[in-house]
Amino acid sequence: MARRPKPEISGFTDSFFEKDREAREYEPGDFILTKSSGILGKLIRTGQLIRFKGKHAKWTHAALIVSREGGLIEACGRGVVRSHISEYKKNDYHLIRLGEMADEKDRQKMVNFAEWCLRYEYGHLTIISISLCLIAGWKFLFGMDNRIICSALVARALERTRLIFDKNPSFIMPADLAKYFRI
Repeated sequence: MARRPKPEISGFTDSFFEKDREAREYEPGDFILTKSSGILGKLIRTGQLIRFKGKHAKWTHAALIVSREGGLIEACGRGVVRSHISEYKKNDYHLIRLGEMADEKDRQKMVNFAEWCLRYEYGHLTIISISLCLIAGWKFLFGMDNRIICSALVARALERTRLIFDKNPSFIMPADLAKYFRI
C-alpha cells in the first residue's frame, strides 16, 4: 500500500510566548500548543517521547481560539470546556496563526465545530489506545463517540480549512500538530 503524502502546510505563522508573556491579538480558528504539568501531561509527554524521540514531545496540550478576546475551547480532563488564554499566562506556549490558511468562513466553521463539541467528554480511552500503539507498535486504534482529546479537537477543527491530514485526526497528538506546523 502506498504511503500517503504528508500534508503541505503553509501560510501560517507562529509566535512563542514565555511564561508571564501573553499574546494580545487573536483570530478565531488560531490555536495554541502548550505544556501541561499534571499527571496526564506527564503521561502524554512520555508517550510522545517514544514516537518523536524528544523532538516536538514537550507540547502536551492544544486549545482552539474561538474569539478575538482570547476565548478558548479545549478538551481537558473534565471534558470539552470554554476557557481563556489568560489561564496559560504562567506557561510557555506557541500561538499558531493560520493566516491565509483559513478565510472568515473557514474560521467560523472551526468555531462552530468546537462549540458543537462542548457536549463531548474527554477521550481517556483514546489516550489509552494511542499509548498502547506507541508502546506495542500496534496499528490498531480505538476510541468512543462523543469523546475527544485536546489535539484531536484542534485537528478536526482544522479540517474545516483546506488542510487534510495524513492520519486520522481523531488520534492526532499535540506533538503531531507541532511537527505539522514545524514548532
